[in-house]
Amino acid sequence: MRVPQETRRDPDFLSAYLISGGYLTAALSPFGEQWRKMKRVINQEMLSSPIHKWLQPKRDEEADRLLMYIFNQIEKQDAIVDGKRFFGQGMEDGGPDEEEFEHVAALFTILKHLYAFCITDYFPWLRGKTDFDGHEKITRTAIETVRKYQDPLVDERIQMWSDGTRREKCDMLDVLIELKNPKLTPEEIKAQILELTIAAIDNPSHAIECTIGEMIKEPMILKRAVEELDHVVGRHRLVKEQDIPQLNYIKACIKEAFRLHPFVPFVPPHVSTMDTTVAGYFIPKGSHVLLSRYGLGRNPKAWVDPLRFDPDRHICEEGKPVVLSDNDLRMVSFSTGKRGVLE
Repeated sequence: MRVPQETRRDPDFLSAYLISGGYLTAALSPFGEQWRKMKRVINQEMLSSPIHKWLQPKRDEEADRLLMYIFNQIEKQDAIVDGKRFFGQGMEDGGPDEEEFEHVAALFTILKHLYAFCITDYFPWLRGKTDFDGHEKITRTAIETVRKYQDPLVDERIQMWSDGTRREKCDMLDVLIELKNPKLTPEEIKAQILELTIAAIDNPSHAIECTIGEMIKEPMILKRAVEELDHVVGRHRLVKEQDIPQLNYIKACIKEAFRLHPFVPFVPPHVSTMDTTVAGYFIPKGSHVLLSRYGLGRNPKAWVDPLRFDPDRHICEEGKPVVLSDNDLRMVSFSTGKRGVLE
């Protein structure tokens, strides 16, 4: 059931409603009991330090597989295929096949239309009567495509726990299914899995592409990063997750890429809960409020020479680790504040 507009702190966007399965998830749900419930699940049961440590071997395995696939693409060598990693059988070189391509294409379609301008978001009485811009049909079709691959896996896993053929938690899906307090419904689990998937689909590749692109344009920065890798990791093994805290300069390069090239231009929209004035501008209660990531990260009042790629601006003291978030809100790379999924 939708939250009455007068009690909401978030706009009622049709795209967010459809993607979240009717506002069942942590990030897309409006402020209220369901949001509190799912945020608690994400913070305590999925993104907590113990869970992060528990899943490290799986992250290492997937990172090694990805590097091996890239290596095979270059060297044209054969790879061992583990069909369980794919919706289909996968390719001989370890890469994805047509099922994965369809799945990923649908995810990007969902991302493209999430919070995109839609007439019925501002004239909700038109919903169900017309689809002027085609957004509803496109979004529904993309969601159906993604969920036709994901939902059967969730149903199968739930059945395995129910009939006792699965007794040990091995991944985040098991964690969601076996939660006792609160107990999640199958629809909540499916909606949350979809939300986590779209949240992770492009952020890492976008960050890597932008960081490397900027470093290539600045040979001395790239040289310094390579020297740090040689010193911390060496040239006879792959980088491991436990190396990251010691790669301070590379983290500074990534943070600088976050500042200049945020994944999306705006944070998710919110609704002002009271009349207020910000920087001399009057904002009436009930207004849709958008915060510009580009505007923050490139603000000349907050950053010296803001358009220059300069990782050293994030290195404050010798030996002090670089963190990828900014508590002073001069940039927004991840969710932050008490409404953030991660605190």
